[in-house]
Amino acid sequence: MLFIGGLVFALLCVFGSFVASGGVLAPLLASMPFELLTIMGAAAGIFAMANSADALKKLPHDLKLTLKGPRYDKTAYLDLLVTLFRFMRLAHAKGNMALEEHVENPTESSIFAQSPTIRDDLETRNLICDYLRLVSLNMDDAYQLDEVMTRELKKNLTEKLHIAECLSSIADALPALGIVAAVLGVIKTMSSISKPPAVLGEMIAGALVGTFLGVLLSYGVVAPLAARMRAVITQDGRYQDIIRIVFVAHLQGNPPQVSAEIGRKDIPPAFMPSFSELDTALSVSQPSAAAAA
Repeated sequence: MLFIGGLVFALLCVFGSFVASGGVLAPLLASMPFELLTIMGAAAGIFAMANSADALKKLPHDLKLTLKGPRYDKTAYLDLLVTLFRFMRLAHAKGNMALEEHVENPTESSIFAQSPTIRDDLETRNLICDYLRLVSLNMDDAYQLDEVMTRELKKNLTEKLHIAECLSSIADALPALGIVAAVLGVIKTMSSISKPPAVLGEMIAGALVGTFLGVLLSYGVVAPLAARMRAVITQDGRYQDIIRIVFVAHLQGNPPQVSAEIGRKDIPPAFMPSFSELDTALSVSQPSAAAAA
């Protein structure tokens, strides 16, 4: 919602200052629908040409995500650390083979059942299960696991950022599309050169609206939208990176609580639980983890 509030404030400042300085909105509003059709129609066509059907289907989802903000808050990070702690504690108590039943049937897992949010987050759940499966198959090289997970997470992040990068490219193109709309307006004006100066002045003013809208839409709307989308997606990507950090710490031989603490230290400051908060959550979870074992 902060993005929408900022957008409204920016537009009010732009148009408000224009009116306050003696500008008249009538010529602007009269030309705006046609100029917008030219600019946004061309931009939409370019976006469609540059992307696959699957990418176009992701656009509404990514826009919704951008407006809502990051998916994961402090509670979600704490829940993730506790869930990973339970798995690591089970592996320490019963051996890595004890993880297999939770990996093969995650919907029936007693550990996942204690964290419904993670159980229902298919992407996160599948990531946990995939690498717990490798651990249960005696993959004990922490550096190898770190390398494999880093590559996968980087690949996933690159794919998720595709729409944001495309919007950034569209933002770069919008000023040029605004000039296209303005040139069309000038062509229209020149074809009516015999008309009175008052009429020609209004037509030239309408043509300049295209340049104005191209620049405003680029730097005032689409570029900030792309930047916000990139920031939200990148921040959400940190959530799954915690899984990598905890698993690597586990394979390096650290106790479950130490592995969880190592993961906590890499959480973004705005969402990082304190040491005491994590310690309390782990203390509460230990009887449950022992029961799951």
